[in-house]
Amino acid sequence: MSIPILTLLVLVPLVGALVASLLAKSNESLVKNVALVSSIATGLLSVWMLIKFPTGSAGFEFVSKHSWVSEWGISWHLGVDGISLFLVVLTGILFPLVIVGIDPHHDHKQYLVWMLVLEAGVMGSFLSLDLFLFFVFFEIVLVPMYFLIGKWGYDQRIYAATKFFIYTMAGSAFMLVGIVATAFLARRDIGHLSFDLIEIAEKSNFGTSTGRWLFVGFVIAFAVKVPLFPLHTWLPDAHTQAPTGGSVILAGVLLKMGTYGMLRFGVYLFPEAAVWAKPVLLTLAVIGIIYGAIAATMQKDLKRLVAYSSVAHLGFIVLGTFALTNQAITGGVMQMVNHGISTGALFLMVGMIYERRHTRVIAELKGIQAVAPIFAGFFTLIMLSSIGLPGLNGFVGEFLVLIGSFETARWWVVAATTGVILAALYLLWAYQRVFHGEPDEANKSFAEITKREAMLLSVFVAAIVFTGVYPKPMLNRIEPSVKSLLEHVEAHSNYKQPEIKAGE
Repeated sequence: MSIPILTLLVLVPLVGALVASLLAKSNESLVKNVALVSSIATGLLSVWMLIKFPTGSAGFEFVSKHSWVSEWGISWHLGVDGISLFLVVLTGILFPLVIVGIDPHHDHKQYLVWMLVLEAGVMGSFLSLDLFLFFVFFEIVLVPMYFLIGKWGYDQRIYAATKFFIYTMAGSAFMLVGIVATAFLARRDIGHLSFDLIEIAEKSNFGTSTGRWLFVGFVIAFAVKVPLFPLHTWLPDAHTQAPTGGSVILAGVLLKMGTYGMLRFGVYLFPEAAVWAKPVLLTLAVIGIIYGAIAATMQKDLKRLVAYSSVAHLGFIVLGTFALTNQAITGGVMQMVNHGISTGALFLMVGMIYERRHTRVIAELKGIQAVAPIFAGFFTLIMLSSIGLPGLNGFVGEFLVLIGSFETARWWVVAATTGVILAALYLLWAYQRVFHGEPDEANKSFAEITKREAMLLSVFVAAIVFTGVYPKPMLNRIEPSVKSLLEHVEAHSNYKQPEIKAGE
């Protein structure tokens, strides 16, 4: 009997949350141990799944399918392919690091319970192959994130949490209508009501205008989640006010639910509509890249600067997705993971700065390098990975996106390249102001990195360097699924990938 590993990836954190919620609030250490054990177990399961995942597989592996609401065609249908594989592993590794490494300072029990519910929701979102099931998990994620920002955030936390909730709910309403309409309209082709993603994608034949309207419904929801310009305004507020753990998870995996959704549901379900909407989405992606970079340069708050950098980085992922070439989409998928590692680590380090100085204002931070050189060294490496320095993880994804998009989106790529230059500008300038110079009286007492913090950051650094130097294991698992998706797009639309001949 095979182990239902994907079901366990969802259920283990949920069971952990349930057990933790039943424990006494005063028994803080036991609650933390339960949360830690369940999140580590989930992480180990995700790593085991990665090891067992067959290299070169284009289809879904470890599939778990059981009827749920049979009269409506809703099923518990989970599966993982090369596109979702590393996002699941990233989720599995990131949560235990956040739980072990970041102190919420108050109400530990509630914080850890919400963290575990959030982990279950994210896992379910990346694994769901049923439209209704995906929507359930997509919405579950919203609740713990709202409470994490609203209760453990900073001064303007209620405003930021409410804004995040309203934006995401508004987007989700469009997707719900899209999901119901897709299932009912696909019924005439399939012969019965079904919310099964693969069944709808392979068997349905939507009319041109119908497919486009449905695509728009899905994409609005995902564009809010990414967030894509001009629907991005909730993100800087949410990031700035969220607790450090919330920011790491938000940057690490939550934003990827939007880019992943565009690829898994938007492009796969409505290939013709994706080709039709390509110019608009490429334009919005490039605007996001440039706008995010310029806005980041203007920020006085270090955390808000990193938040705006996410708008720019996620623009690159959307650019790769809708360039619709093998290299570009592969680079986009890789960049989802890379951004989660690099920006998650940046938010972690900004949180460490705040714990020491109780400020994130760039003008009040100066000369940290002189008193905490090891801390500065970690920050430098992580920052350079975010810029996209060759040899580090950020370079591989961005390079593949740009080179893969050149044939089908040349002028968009030319414009997007300015975003790479601007990223170097705002991050290096921020580093200069925070770490260089002579420290003033307040910064002279800035504490060096602790062993615990160094061990925590070393996990991120190891992933940054390994992926940058040797990306082949990732590419070998991502590419077959991307190739299969593009073959599906070509079969269900008039789109054909440009042929790159040998020697060109």
